[in-house]
Amino acid sequence: MSSYTAEVRITPRAGLLDPEGKAVQNALRSLEFDDVEDVRVGRLVRLRLSASSDAAARDSADAMCRKLLANPVTEDYEIVLVKGG
Repeated sequence: MSSYTAEVRITPRAGLLDPEGKAVQNALRSLEFDDVEDVRVGRLVRLRLSASSDAAARDSADAMCRKLLANPVTEDYEIVLVKGG
């Protein structure tokens, strides 16, 4: 078994409203950062896990996303895997 760090970046799906992103955009504009055209707020989940291979680690992280970490209706996710992290 090898140790892995999986970083899961979860973001709102394109085309869906992002009220938190809109609030941040408005706050930035009120601070005179008028060049900000769009803000999307997501989250980062960092997992340390053991797996027999890179593929097994990625499959495990993907299953965690589908079952708990990300809402497949409203969110997209990306997994970045680092061996030994």
